[in-house]
Amino acid sequence: MADRFGPAVFTIPPIRAFADALVAGVLAQHGSDKMVLARGMILVPNNRAGQAIREAFVRQAEHGLLLPRLVAVGDSELEEQAGAVFDLIDDAPIPPAIEPLQRQLILARMIQKDRGVDGAEAMRLAVDLARTLDQLIVEDVSPSRLAELNLSGELSTHWNASLEQMRAILELWPMELERRGRIDLADRRNRQLRRVAEVWRAQSPTGFVIAAGVSTGAPAVAELLAQVARMPGGQVVLAGLDLTISELEWSKIGGGEGDPAIETHPQFHLYQLLSRMKIGRGEVQRWKWSGDVTSTSKRARAISHAFAPAEMTQSWVGLDKADRNLAGVSALELANPAEEAQAIALAIRGAIEEPGRTVALITPDRALASRVSAHLARWQIQADDSAGQSLASLPNGTLLLLLTEAAADHFSPSALLALLKHPLVMQGDPRRTWLDQVRKLDLVLRGPRPAPGLNGVARFLSAGDKRTERRRGELQSWWAETSAILAPLEHLAGKDLPAMLAILREVAGTLAGDSLWSGQAGRELAGMIGNLERDAADGPTGISLSVLPQLLRQLIGGVAMRPGYGGHPRVFIWGLLEAKLQSADFVILGGLNEGSWPQLPAPDPWLAPRIRRDLGLPSLERRIGLSAHDLASALGAPRVLLTRAKRDARSPTIASRFWLRLATMAGGLDPPDLDFRQLAQGIDTNSGKAARAKRPAPCPPAVDRPRSISVTAVDRLSADPFAFYASAILGLNRLEPVDADPGPAWRGSLIHDVLERWAKDDAYKEGALVARMNAALSGGTLHPLIRALWLPRLSEAAEWIERSVAENKAQGRTPLVAEVSGETEFAGVKIRGRADRIDRLTDGRLAIVDYKTGEGPNNKQIAAGFAMQLGLVGLIAEQGGFEGAHGQSGAFEYWSLARHGKSRQFGKITSPVAGNNAVSEPEKFVDLIAAQFREAAANWLTGIEPYKAKIRPEYAWADYDQLMRLEEWQGRDV
Repeated sequence: MADRFGPAVFTIPPIRAFADALVAGVLAQHGSDKMVLARGMILVPNNRAGQAIREAFVRQAEHGLLLPRLVAVGDSELEEQAGAVFDLIDDAPIPPAIEPLQRQLILARMIQKDRGVDGAEAMRLAVDLARTLDQLIVEDVSPSRLAELNLSGELSTHWNASLEQMRAILELWPMELERRGRIDLADRRNRQLRRVAEVWRAQSPTGFVIAAGVSTGAPAVAELLAQVARMPGGQVVLAGLDLTISELEWSKIGGGEGDPAIETHPQFHLYQLLSRMKIGRGEVQRWKWSGDVTSTSKRARAISHAFAPAEMTQSWVGLDKADRNLAGVSALELANPAEEAQAIALAIRGAIEEPGRTVALITPDRALASRVSAHLARWQIQADDSAGQSLASLPNGTLLLLLTEAAADHFSPSALLALLKHPLVMQGDPRRTWLDQVRKLDLVLRGPRPAPGLNGVARFLSAGDKRTERRRGELQSWWAETSAILAPLEHLAGKDLPAMLAILREVAGTLAGDSLWSGQAGRELAGMIGNLERDAADGPTGISLSVLPQLLRQLIGGVAMRPGYGGHPRVFIWGLLEAKLQSADFVILGGLNEGSWPQLPAPDPWLAPRIRRDLGLPSLERRIGLSAHDLASALGAPRVLLTRAKRDARSPTIASRFWLRLATMAGGLDPPDLDFRQLAQGIDTNSGKAARAKRPAPCPPAVDRPRSISVTAVDRLSADPFAFYASAILGLNRLEPVDADPGPAWRGSLIHDVLERWAKDDAYKEGALVARMNAALSGGTLHPLIRALWLPRLSEAAEWIERSVAENKAQGRTPLVAEVSGETEFAGVKIRGRADRIDRLTDGRLAIVDYKTGEGPNNKQIAAGFAMQLGLVGLIAEQGGFEGAHGQSGAFEYWSLARHGKSRQFGKITSPVAGNNAVSEPEKFVDLIAAQFREAAANWLTGIEPYKAKIRPEYAWADYDQLMRLEEWQGRDV
């Protein structure tokens, strides 16, 4: 027991497992009498630390125990945990704390009234304001001091504006709380702690009291710990107080004589706590008990030296080898986060091969933790990830967010399909039928976005393009039922927040049933939505549909779902908060890059750094010191591995300042015994040389090759036979993306349909083509943005076509047929084609016209045999394959509807038949194309030439690049 003539304050160094060492001491002092142990109380910083101490009792207890009461000093219901302590208080009970969500809503309403921002931005600013207000309360800084500050001329305009607004809000805030009979949670916690200290000053508790691992220097906490340290049966046990550093270094940490305090030092928060407890460092004793997991005292000295203040690092030069010894600590730099996660998973996998060994990954990088968990799953290892997952990333949260996003985006195809495919929608027997229909809708909606809203989708399904006519017909009745379910979402706009939430609940319930609200995540979501709906009247007004998704994402994303029991008993993943007071045989410290560990301080949008300093609030950089203490504590494990990635997804990374300090002080960090980098690189590859894909060249027998081909597929056959094979033989066709920009296929289909109707129904009537083009883009099936973008362009192109056809007629040239299909037998193959237009010239010959939404092929492409379509249409016409248009060809023309020249006017006519082109006479052009086709047919249609990929890549399309694994062989295999 401690000498009662002085305070009983102890420290457990980082080289000992805190929880085990603490419990060993408690059992040594009080374990002989089980009832004494049961009457005791241990104050811990948080519930997670309490769980670690409880587990340490279980490990060390030889028989059953009645454990002491474990009380988290950060808990809002401290009086319930402390039990009989509050029974001795005769004063009026402490008012209840205002709920965090209700507080955020009220503060957001005040901010919105003053700043005029939207509801989502007001809610975001309210979080920062609440955090700053809590800091004022915790540090016993009266908000009235804000009014006393005179910083005129010393702050920029925006800081002055923020300060004035904060003054106004904090002046109204106490009255708002009083009206509701509530107080701030931080205020309530301060009152609770001070009441406990007051009771214990008047009458010491009957059992022992130990404050274990509490390190915050808040005045109310320091007051309670000071009382515990000085009362009979009381002890304060600190975690990682460094008793070895010199008095000079200790004094520099606290500042003084004009020097600022070093808040980034890992010992600063302990310095502040001892100062407020009015206890000198010399009065702190070393806890003499230890647990099973310990490291060496040499390690402790090296850790202490590594975190010395900057001006004292010059002493590193003269350190003895023993004082810089980091034996048992290794470091590994990986190429990228993916390789880092793989290496960490392998290190964990190897560690648990030793029976009884525990291993923990400690990292503030949640993305890294998630990746490691995924890698461990390949070995059926479920790590105990104590940080949990955000509710916004779980199915229950994502469904509600998808509902709001679909409504806010007016049911755009991507948002609508994501909602309808959600795993919670139509669970059970109906889901298979439901997904069949959703997949059909997916295929139908690929391409340009239809008109907005549910009615826009309905109009598209009834009057969309011809390519999807069959599927659209199959979806009519199903979409009518589905749109009726989603229809209430179209009435969200203009509603207040409670009404919008009620509609969301109704639609979500119809789509997902009880599964949305079941399980731990469902209950949390239901509680949050219920509280929001109940308190929404206190919050900001005028929340529009456009900001509703952002607002809900903020709120749902702030709810963390902690995992239940059932993970691997010896594998843990901890964040920095969860790692406090925890220990393991092997500790991996991951993500040691600047900006991750330590994390960049979050800016305070309300108080300038100068104001925070004048008020005595912690600086934004104090978090760096706490991160340093977390690292120093973790470095005390028997075996430690540090890891970092040299670059992230965007750019090279900078090693953490802590990594650089350790490496510089120790003269370099040793690599681990096993080369986890090499293992990580090799685990997913085959042994030996990796097998590389070769250029595909399938060669089916001649009998299985098609004997019929479209004129539009001939060029693909010649330039990229594999692409023709994939399309014509395998039947694989490229799917357009959902919500795609209007591409050549869409423009071509629209223009050809309009031109066909103009020719067949209007007989090329002047003015009718422009009217039809306007009608085609104004039928309600297209999104208004697409119409606004393309109507002027296509209308101008239509005017040019009308003028050109009229000029041809005036010269005696007569249109014969338009958009007509025909076929002929040639070279043992049936050639199918569709002529855009065929005219009769004055000499009786035919003019073959091909409309192009872009540029026509050039002479080099034609001569090489990669632009046969126009010539093959002429061949079909000469052999009588088109009804109403047969005879000798006299002209071949490409009518390009794109902009041309410096004037950027629409429309240009080019011809492959001219004096300086591949051929100068129409008859020779057909012969040239016929010879080119005969050769292609003999190779790949009637012959047995392999369908080799990308023979002429400059003329090939990219539709099948992934199927042919292009990037694996391009440039190597010829």
